[in-house]
Amino acid sequence: MKKGIGLKKGWLLFFYCMALGGIPYLWAQETIPVTEGTYYRISSRLSAEEVKTLLQEMDGRFTLYNRLFHFSPESLSQKLNLRVFTSEKEYNEYVTSKIGQIREGAVYLHYGDPALNELVLRYPTTPYGKIMAHQSCIQFLRAFIPNPPTWLQEGMAIYFSGLLYNQEKGEFTYEENLSWLPTIKSWGKEVPVPTDILFHDVTPTIPQTKVQGAAWALVSFLLNTDNEEYRRLLYETFILLSPTLDRKANSLLLEKRLGPWFDKELFSQDFLAYLGSRKTFTELIEEGRRAYNEKNYAQAERAFNESLRIKQDHYAPYYYLGLLAYEQKLYDLAEQQYLAALNYGADKALLNYALGLNALAANKKDAARTYLIQAAEAAPQRYKTKVDEILSRLK
Repeated sequence: MKKGIGLKKGWLLFFYCMALGGIPYLWAQETIPVTEGTYYRISSRLSAEEVKTLLQEMDGRFTLYNRLFHFSPESLSQKLNLRVFTSEKEYNEYVTSKIGQIREGAVYLHYGDPALNELVLRYPTTPYGKIMAHQSCIQFLRAFIPNPPTWLQEGMAIYFSGLLYNQEKGEFTYEENLSWLPTIKSWGKEVPVPTDILFHDVTPTIPQTKVQGAAWALVSFLLNTDNEEYRRLLYETFILLSPTLDRKANSLLLEKRLGPWFDKELFSQDFLAYLGSRKTFTELIEEGRRAYNEKNYAQAERAFNESLRIKQDHYAPYYYLGLLAYEQKLYDLAEQQYLAALNYGADKALLNYALGLNALAANKKDAARTYLIQAAEAAPQRYKTKVDEILSRLK
């Protein structure tokens, strides 16, 4: 009859494990199912349907990233690794065992070996959408260029953190992450010049607290500028970077190749002018409202349309664009904008009242009556008296 491990041998095994750095993480010892997609392989206990959905998202991210970078997927020695946890406790224990601290939602672990590099995720991923998007961008970039310049890695990760995925619809949405913008504007004359950001890995002159923000600012400028020379700088960066060089060597390569062909002073002026021109969503809405109240409808429309570029799924721009269309007697357009605002979560009573007035102006009395009654029912204290008065005139 087989005997279990004896007490003495058991203690020897315990002390051996402790000598190696503690009790091994038990999850890693289990046989975890692995599923492969086009570009990723997932280790997880997720259901088959959950794995399918996650692979669809990750392969989609890969494709969207590569529309910008134009890397060759065939150059990868293997698919990118994902390790997924449904348990917060297990996720925290695993991440802590690797890096000595907890990282919320998602973290990319880079070891220099494609077989070991992995993106570790807490599932479901929706509550950590921006964190996941940030970390998955780093994984993608470092799969092709293990040691990219700091400005490129950090700037791109922040830029793509706004790339979110709706699992129910199977669709991506993008909302540019402008969280650094107010901080950068507050730096005033201390905003780092673009050449210092580009070559920070060669000569570190930027305080560590400003590196991420400066990196995002440069990437945002290069991606949004209308100047083809600056955009060329970005695209040539993608081409020139080497997968075998370290960060400093890659930055030196860029400095030698790209440094001579741009005017540093003009580059700085254009960069600062761009930052000065950028406004947050809230700033644009307030600008549009002021212009609307001053009856400067052209300026108001520009501000609200610009705010839509930042947040396409917020009700406010649609509502105010509806008001503008109503003022210009473009009632069909006003209705479309109001309905869009309603779809994105605007106050139902307010929007139904606006839709009712718009339908009334368009001589659509039946539709007006329906919308107005809905407004009164949704908020009787605000609208019942007004609605009753209007409806009395429709009889």
